[in-house]
Amino acid sequence: MVRVLNVAEKPTVAKEVAKILSSGKCRSRQGRSKYNHVFEFKYQMRGQDCDQIFTSVTGHIMELDVTPKYKPWNSCEPADLFDVPIEKTVRSDAMPIRQTLEQEARGCQWLVLWLDCDREGENIAFEVVEICKRANPRMEVFRAHFSSLVPREIHQACRTLTPPDVLASQAVDARQEIDLRIGAAFTRFQTLRLRAKFDGLDGQKISSDCVFGHASFRHLGLWSTGFMKLKTLSRKISGRLMSRL
Repeated sequence: MVRVLNVAEKPTVAKEVAKILSSGKCRSRQGRSKYNHVFEFKYQMRGQDCDQIFTSVTGHIMELDVTPKYKPWNSCEPADLFDVPIEKTVRSDAMPIRQTLEQEARGCQWLVLWLDCDREGENIAFEVVEICKRANPRMEVFRAHFSSLVPREIHQACRTLTPPDVLASQAVDARQEIDLRIGAAFTRFQTLRLRAKFDGLDGQKISSDCVFGHASFRHLGLWSTGFMKLKTLSRKISGRLMSRL
């Protein structure tokens, strides 16, 4: 009998979908993460009776960062951060979730992704795929599409499985890389500049308090423009107020 690993984006979604597909008769057991339980039940999928294993992640389980060589503040010029190598690794707090996925993937033939049906969900889905495929390269991967936790829609999602959308995931990868490179370069530039300008300031303290992403630039522009206007403001009479009695 085919064994299927199902993965949802949140523990509550995994619990509810498992409850729907099993008609409330699923068994629950503890995973490596105390927040992400594993549910077991039988359900027919793709015309076959299957042993279903259902678990979850908690949002993104990977993070993007520059390689260790370029993490020290003096390792390169801030502008070089636009070109240095980057890597995507499992977050330290998500290691128990990774261990659950690897353990369950080794005994399954299919992987069904129940992540949220948007670009961010598609990106998290490919994080799950990467982890599971390392443990079991022979797994077949499918995507379930749903917009609500209604039984009719959940059963329909099982009947209309598709491959995951790699282009949607890559769009998120591109956005994450832009955010990382711009934010890291500008934050490091600001930190080094402030540390050199003011005596007694701790560079590490500055970097923890003055972190900028590209969305912050417009605000910085408004603040600096307003400050310069106030600095150069000169008083002048532009009109007179007159009254008649």
